[in-house]
Amino acid sequence: MDSALGVISPSGFKLRRGWVLAAVMLASLMQVIDVTIAATAIPNMQGNLSASPDQISWVLTSYIISTAIMTPAVGWLSARIGRRRLFMISLAGFTVASLACGQASSLEELVMWRLFQGALGAPMMPLSQAILLDVFPRQRHGFAMGIWSVGLMIGPIIGPALGGYITEVYGWPWIFYINLPLGVVALLGIRAFVPESERQPRPFDFLSFSALGLGVGSFQVMLDRGELLDWFSSLEIMVEAGIAAACFYVFIVSALTAKHPLVDLRLFRDRNFAVGIWFVFMFGLLLLTGIALMPLFLQNLLDYPVIVSGNVLVPRGFGAMAAMVVTARFLDRIDGRWLMGIGLMLLAYAMWEHSHFTADVSVFTISWVGVIQGFGLGLVFVPINTLTFVTLSPEHRTEAAGMFNLVRNAGASIGVSIVIGQLIRNTQISHEELVGYITPFNEMIRAPFLPEVWRLSDVAGLLALNNEITRQASTIAFQNDFKLLMFLALLNIPILFFFRLPKKDLKTTNTATAE
Repeated sequence: MDSALGVISPSGFKLRRGWVLAAVMLASLMQVIDVTIAATAIPNMQGNLSASPDQISWVLTSYIISTAIMTPAVGWLSARIGRRRLFMISLAGFTVASLACGQASSLEELVMWRLFQGALGAPMMPLSQAILLDVFPRQRHGFAMGIWSVGLMIGPIIGPALGGYITEVYGWPWIFYINLPLGVVALLGIRAFVPESERQPRPFDFLSFSALGLGVGSFQVMLDRGELLDWFSSLEIMVEAGIAAACFYVFIVSALTAKHPLVDLRLFRDRNFAVGIWFVFMFGLLLLTGIALMPLFLQNLLDYPVIVSGNVLVPRGFGAMAAMVVTARFLDRIDGRWLMGIGLMLLAYAMWEHSHFTADVSVFTISWVGVIQGFGLGLVFVPINTLTFVTLSPEHRTEAAGMFNLVRNAGASIGVSIVIGQLIRNTQISHEELVGYITPFNEMIRAPFLPEVWRLSDVAGLLALNNEITRQASTIAFQNDFKLLMFLALLNIPILFFFRLPKKDLKTTNTATAE
């Protein structure tokens, strides 16, 4: 592992590892931030490109789908052309596609380049994990994953604020142009410091790739359009669900029977990897759904401008950074399962606080609860990345990292679809229940302390009263969603102890500490 770095001094080892960490962390940050930063600019894109809300959503969906489709093929591509070369091709292509996105003059052109951007950027996340796990000794995996995770976690958190500012000041094309200098710097760093891996070419399992790609694509389209079309009351949704189910079945059968499968399902025989896959799915669900709900709450209920709502959520990022720095420092000495348990309890507490937010909640309360939420996410994510891969052999890391990231994204997509669907449904139910109290026989409606504008005698009064009922119904729906996330965080705590800790060797521990 270290021999790939060349014959250099111990201090040189440490310095080179630091540069490798910085380079892959920058590349990973670019890839993960590009979803949330683009989401903020969607309204501006819609106006400039003359697109409907349904059409403009493909700017986000196309990127997610192409990333998901290409991620499983990363292991095969890495084995065929080498990790370093694949990383450089991926990063260069992603940067060029970003430039093309900013230059797009039509919706069709933008969606096409977003497809290329997602597909070319897909290898960066799993490759960065595999490279760091190879370059750093096992006893320093916690440190490496902790520092790398800062970029991964901060991306979705600062994305909305950064996207809002850039769009407001410079225009939406600059959310893509910002990738150019970052991409060039990261590319130079990877070329200079990242070691090349040994190539192990094997036949390409086209059947598995096609089945998984079509299945993931159909599933993602189903999730994106499900709420709009009232889910399984729509023939389109049923067809997409059927295609996804059939494709996943073909993929599993092919993976189990092929001589050289695209994804070796025997990876799931490793208990830590199987448990880690479950937890990263739940982490994607808890992370992205929480991030998706709060901007909606702030903008729709509290009427915060986009930039202000983004700034209010920034403290959550500071909490995550602090937790990751702490975890990176002590994970090699502390049982990671206990850190994850504390993190899940902090997440549950933050969601419980969120479930009591009303239209009168203060910015200070939102901020400090966000810090707790971010700290909990940081305590959970770093140990997941470490414990999942700690018992896997090095030759399976790239393939495993691809599956790891695919499942994390799936958790995020499913989670967002569930909570948004529940939000709409619970708003409608709560609205109906509240309206049931608005009758001429309810003396509270005529109470003197109520606003005079809520007059039942004219249309304007009824409209004002309905707006207030809708606001309160939405508040109840948001509170119910946060309670759901709280219970999910608590229910996963007992599963933590299915993780198996590796046996520590005193000699290697001391060596790693010295390094």
